[in-house]
Amino acid sequence: MTSVNDVRAESEDSDDNEDSAPGGYAAARLRLLQGDARSGPPRRTALAELTDDWLAGLFGGGAAGVSLVAVGGYGRGELSPRSDLDLLLLHDGSADSDEVAALADRIWYPVWDLGLALDHSVRTPTEARKTAGDDLKVQLGLLDARHIAGDLGLTAGLRTAVLADWRNQAPKRLPELRELCEERAARQGELQFLLEPDLKEARGGLRDATALRAVAASWLADAPREGLDEARRRLLDVRDALHLTTGRATDRLALQEQDQVAAEIGLLDADTLLRQVYEAARTVAYASDVTWREVGRVLKSRAGRPRLRSLLGGGKAAPVERSPLAEGVVEMDGEVVLARAAKPDRDPVLPLRAAAAAAQAGLPLSLHAVRRLAAAARPLPAPWPAEAREQLVTLLGAGRPTVEVWEALEAEGLITRLIPDWERVRCRPQRNAVHTWTVDRHLVETAVRAAELTRRVGRPDLLLVAALLHDIGKGWPGDHSVAGEIIARDVAARIGFDRADVAVLASLVRHHLLLIETATRRDLEDPATVRSVADAVGSVGTLELLHALTEADALATGPAAWSSWRGSLVADLVKRASAVLAGDEPVDPDEAEPTAEQERLAVEALRTGGPVLALRAQTDAVPTEAEAEGADGGEPEPLGVELVIAVPEQDGVLPAVAGVLAMHRLTVRTAELRALRLSEVEGDALVLNWRVAAEYGSLPQAARLRADLVRALDGSLDIAARLAERDAAYPRRRGVVAPPARVTVASAGSRRATVIEVRAHDVPGLLHRIGRALEVAGVRVRSAHVSTLGANAVDAFYVAGGDGGPLASEDAVAVARRVETVLQG
Repeated sequence: MTSVNDVRAESEDSDDNEDSAPGGYAAARLRLLQGDARSGPPRRTALAELTDDWLAGLFGGGAAGVSLVAVGGYGRGELSPRSDLDLLLLHDGSADSDEVAALADRIWYPVWDLGLALDHSVRTPTEARKTAGDDLKVQLGLLDARHIAGDLGLTAGLRTAVLADWRNQAPKRLPELRELCEERAARQGELQFLLEPDLKEARGGLRDATALRAVAASWLADAPREGLDEARRRLLDVRDALHLTTGRATDRLALQEQDQVAAEIGLLDADTLLRQVYEAARTVAYASDVTWREVGRVLKSRAGRPRLRSLLGGGKAAPVERSPLAEGVVEMDGEVVLARAAKPDRDPVLPLRAAAAAAQAGLPLSLHAVRRLAAAARPLPAPWPAEAREQLVTLLGAGRPTVEVWEALEAEGLITRLIPDWERVRCRPQRNAVHTWTVDRHLVETAVRAAELTRRVGRPDLLLVAALLHDIGKGWPGDHSVAGEIIARDVAARIGFDRADVAVLASLVRHHLLLIETATRRDLEDPATVRSVADAVGSVGTLELLHALTEADALATGPAAWSSWRGSLVADLVKRASAVLAGDEPVDPDEAEPTAEQERLAVEALRTGGPVLALRAQTDAVPTEAEAEGADGGEPEPLGVELVIAVPEQDGVLPAVAGVLAMHRLTVRTAELRALRLSEVEGDALVLNWRVAAEYGSLPQAARLRADLVRALDGSLDIAARLAERDAAYPRRRGVVAPPARVTVASAGSRRATVIEVRAHDVPGLLHRIGRALEVAGVRVRSAHVSTLGANAVDAFYVAGGDGGPLASEDAVAVARRVETVLQG
């Protein structure tokens, strides 16, 4: 028997061998990683083999009772350029412990000397099995154990024992593994929707793919294999490219590195890269859902089998219940399957009927049923029969269960077969932090949200289909609303809607942003604003649908896109537009009488010669549908506080007020200015109506606001300097560099003012800087409409010239350029 000391001596004699020396391995490794000849699986395999040979040289030869074993990713031969080396030095306990430790040092230290990350352990088979029994992650790593050098029988014995342990303990360990996966998904999010995903840890990533291998090794269940290996390969290829371009052992695909990674793989751009990553992640995530559902079904069946056998007597099999759900569709064992008499090849509506039945019952579609439908179902005729259209609407109206059923259909290609235009939005990323989902998932989520609002409209079918199609144009160049209108007409006609309904659906898609953009960026007191909305919508029924679609779209976008405040603005606009459509003309606010409070404050301001203000909490919130029904069990979100300020007419009022509010960390949601001439007091007063909310903490006292406003107006308070001091004392963390501000003149403006629209990164004091720039430009601000989406500010300012009317076009452009220059400076 060869001792460990003999092995050491043999290895020392071979130290001159360039292949086993660190320098020789490092050079060969570098040539392999920098060469263009091999990439993807061939390069990973070659890197693993090269590393095997080097480590085997360090180990030496022929030692009985000791072996070197690769585990985890290295055991699978999946070595990325910066992957850890997961190694186990296995011994049978017969060798002296000092000798084993010396052998371990001779292997570990050269690895460390090269700067390679190493996850190592030294154990006997008994110790390895005990550790695996105590630590699920160790057991998962040992399932991929692969022999490198030494006693092959020792390695083979450990593999056999570990697999046997895993299969025997599967009923206990698999639920633990599932819980581990769910906890990781909750922490890391879903890979298929993240703009900066973790390729390994996020749901649908490489960890989940490894977990599916472990489930398959248990012999308890197996994952759907179609596309899974290719998805895993794609994620590994992207990780390889990420390691090579960054030079770091990272699994997070950061925004600033995506173009380089795409180029390394040979893809067109970062969007193409993300789309491929999302498609791979979706395949892994769907396979995980199906697999864990099967594991749960098998474990439940095993747990109930002894009791059923005792009740039925002897070994008789328990009867399988099949409950009918729809024509050709039944529920069996917690899943929706096809009835025995179902004939997919003769029933083209069956896929939609099965999907609708599953969603309405809140049950998953079985994998076998979906695959049979995909393989055998005939395409629907064009236009669709009425039943097919009704089943689609039923599917979309099921609410949250729609998502899982839709994903099952999409995984087998049935969605793009039903709606070919879906392919262009499938897995398409949205590079806007406001959006939570990819384009296709956002459309489904909007339908889910719309299902909650169907009681508010007279045509819920049109609402649900419009929700599904409203962003379908994002797969095409140009304005997605314009492109989407054309696609929606074609899809709606193919689905079988009549000409009038097709026109309504096309209009909803074309104008799905009209209400939210107008309500948050335009002056609702301007008759031209309300008239333009009424003219675009055309009817009260369409306006009703558009109102619900707007809310569903915003709720499905993300938390920054909707609030009670936005809801109240949209509801106000809809109310005004409805009145116009009913024949009532809006009243010009310049001709309207001031409120009693406005008049009182204006009189006091003119008499005292200084600013007067009043703070009043808003109590007229318009709750969302979910709030109205108590869906979250909480109070409706407050609209904030109304701040009314009156001041004798003078220059610099807007920037002064905006600056004081910024100093007190008050967020401005809307702002409106109005000049009042009162008969009982000489002079003109400016009345400003603001809606504000505290950035955090409580609201400041009105007396403090007034004192600072007095100083700002008389020039004794340098607001810009105070804001700069605060920024210097509490610097904001810099992340990705924001794009420069953009200022434009809105083409569809107003008859009584020019609309200047500002899109910029939202920072404290932004409104103050804009106000100063407009003041310097010599224009009068009639009203301001502030909208914040995430970190983006989209503000509109209605400005007038010295004559009180709109600016000439060249003057308006000059003002816009001046403001833009100030914001970019």
